[in-house]
Amino acid sequence: MSSGPWWRGAVVYQIYPRSFLDTTGSGVGDLDGVTARLDHLVWLGVDAIWLSPIHPSPGVDGGYDVADHLDVDPLFGGLPAFDRLLAAAHERGLRVLLDWVPNHTSSEHPWFVSSRHDAAGPHGDWYWWADEPANNWPSAFGGPAWTLDPVRGQYYLHLFTSAQPDLNWNTPGVRAAMLDGLRYWLDRGVDGFRADVVNLIGRDPRLPDLADLDPANPNDLVGRYRDPRTHDLLRAIRAVLDGHFLVGEVPLADMSAVPSYVDSTQLHRAFDFSLMEAPWSAQAWRSRIAAAEAAYGPAGAPAWVLSSHDQPRHRSRHGGREDRARVAACVLLTLRGTPFVYAGEELGLTDPELTPEQRVDPLGRDGSRAPVPWTAEPGHGWAAPDPWMPWPPHAARRNVEVLRAEPDGILWLYRRLIALRREHPDLRDGELTLLDAPPGVLAYRRGGLTVQANFTDSPVRVPRGEVLLATEPARDGMLAPCAAAVLAG
Repeated sequence: MSSGPWWRGAVVYQIYPRSFLDTTGSGVGDLDGVTARLDHLVWLGVDAIWLSPIHPSPGVDGGYDVADHLDVDPLFGGLPAFDRLLAAAHERGLRVLLDWVPNHTSSEHPWFVSSRHDAAGPHGDWYWWADEPANNWPSAFGGPAWTLDPVRGQYYLHLFTSAQPDLNWNTPGVRAAMLDGLRYWLDRGVDGFRADVVNLIGRDPRLPDLADLDPANPNDLVGRYRDPRTHDLLRAIRAVLDGHFLVGEVPLADMSAVPSYVDSTQLHRAFDFSLMEAPWSAQAWRSRIAAAEAAYGPAGAPAWVLSSHDQPRHRSRHGGREDRARVAACVLLTLRGTPFVYAGEELGLTDPELTPEQRVDPLGRDGSRAPVPWTAEPGHGWAAPDPWMPWPPHAARRNVEVLRAEPDGILWLYRRLIALRREHPDLRDGELTLLDAPPGVLAYRRGGLTVQANFTDSPVRVPRGEVLLATEPARDGMLAPCAAAVLAG
């Protein structure tokens, strides 16, 4: 494997637990369901799994409203189910990352309950309180980021829903409690964390207005907010990890600013979301890859991602076409950095069309959270035939059972790409050099290998070399329409 730390050349698989597999008949995925399907992930070849939040939560924001950082929601099977999963994953050589939410808690968290009832008590200054809204900040969910609490008689700050009050990391007790929470899970055996909106934890205690906010963009503040205190806080967090992996969500609109949060004392990796926002264009993808290369330099690299629980699946974004999904997978798994694969992408899933009554998420992000189908029959391997959300389209066709029997299908393509990455050090650790290419073609070298991605609907000529892998057969020196290939020589 990689010549450096395990994560440097790893492939990480994101799991949204409530959508992975239900074993109890509740209709909601659980951790025993994850354990039951670990062998699929071993077969696929990934190195680690990242679990979206599993802590007790009212579920206002899909688990990102945490009510207890030191427990596992009974909905998912509680701590015993987590311990079973962790042991089973480690037995198979898979590492386990937890989602860590440092910016806010649930309004039902005991800390906030204490804070709102007793301003002079032990948690009185653990959140941001003011007699009047202290600034012009908006919530990313719409409306102002200040809500009047009738119990305390003051306003509290929440950059997300009003059920997610922001923690005040300037308070020593908050810092100590959050770092102790990391130690708790490390002692339990986890291998690292994905830190949610971690750029927001450092705050100027004056909470000044942010100038020129875009009223049409609720995420404008989240996408622009940077405070130097965050870097010192990240260094304190990293010191606790003692070699364990820390990847951060730093959702700045200016992706060139993200690498300032990544170094030997802060994050190991930060997500680059630019490909999730790119249109289907070789030039658009090339410009985003070039920007990341320039921003990080040869010493660093991002965590690349095409889809997540927050965004439509990339196949849905690109017209529902499987050939485009195949090309995207080839690029993702041959870039320099740490690729993250969202559960179900290896099946070529698309998002279901949901009625307003079927939507749960306050921002309507439900589509990419549709259940993962495992078998062809009704119920698709879940204990409850009707899960918490409708199945993705064509689940009787796009499931693990059917696609495992199709060696030329997208599932096997993911497996071959991950195996190729394991086999060739150049794909894990090699430099990336963008190449000149015909219009509509993205081309780059990774050491002794060349990647050619044809974004057009016409065949293109590829350079000479042995084709190690192609999303569609390359014949007579021509790359098929909307296809990609990895070549040696």
